[in-house]
Amino acid sequence: MSEVADAFADAAARERRALVREIEAYGELTDPAWRGAFAEVPRHLFVPYYYVAGPAGYERLWSGDPDPERRDRWLRGAYRDTALATRVRDGELVSSASQPSLMALMLEALDVRDGHDVLEIGAGTGYHAALLCHRLGDRHVTTVDLDEEIAESARAHLAAAGHRPTVLTADGARGCPERAPFGRIVATCALPSLPYAWLPQCRPGALVLAPLSTGLLLLRVRDAAHAEGRFLNTPAYFVGLRGVAARVPRSTPVGDDRFGFLYGLVGDRLDRREALALWRREGRPERERFGVTVSGGRQWAWLDEPGGPYAWPLPEA
Repeated sequence: MSEVADAFADAAARERRALVREIEAYGELTDPAWRGAFAEVPRHLFVPYYYVAGPAGYERLWSGDPDPERRDRWLRGAYRDTALATRVRDGELVSSASQPSLMALMLEALDVRDGHDVLEIGAGTGYHAALLCHRLGDRHVTTVDLDEEIAESARAHLAAAGHRPTVLTADGARGCPERAPFGRIVATCALPSLPYAWLPQCRPGALVLAPLSTGLLLLRVRDAAHAEGRFLNTPAYFVGLRGVAARVPRSTPVGDDRFGFLYGLVGDRLDRREALALWRREGRPERERFGVTVSGGRQWAWLDEPGGPYAWPLPEA
């Protein structure tokens, strides 16, 4: 490599090590396999450009900027522990690269094992799929995205990093029956409810991890018609899944993220006053007290227990 290329590779490696240390400081990356993935997969290859919000709109930072100071700013930002806006259309965010520490939390919660086949819903930049490839091998990873341009971009980024999993342009709500069965399904986009098509594509005992409201739901699949699980205790904000009807976020009357989660989860089943009264009466519950059951063509969210007094049907998937 040239002297300039060597200097860039060294700078990227330093930024990558700093990112790993930062994620570890949050208590994530307890599994050495995931630590190795974050330490070795070059995130900058997956975000050759991204957008930074400013007072005049979005500013584009990119790897080929002729200004060396702006290139350095791009590289530092690529390894910052934050979400990055990667596609903006008509002023609207349509795709982003998730916060690495949140990705680490999700990957560890997914509890993948050698030999598991994983379906990812929402290809994004391809970085999340690359981490899965590093852990499991390319042939065990399938990622789908409704947007052909996003899927093709993810495929190119993955190839640049030396990975060639299955990348398909498809409606994630339908899963990927031709590649089933899966031991794990993970969504990197927000859902209004769980698509029923996913369960028949899972092996018995499979795990499904998906963002709902502003939380992360981890479901254990019993069979093709039944799954149940609870939310993790972390907040999570994702771009919505396209191809299905997304639930419009509602403004919250109090500035507590936990109430915002409940208010988003119950939809129009409770009005603002009812939801706030419930939240206060139940001791301002954290996310992990909530769960979801999918059974017999129905699904509902609940507080504390699936058959308890507080349960709310989720929208038709």
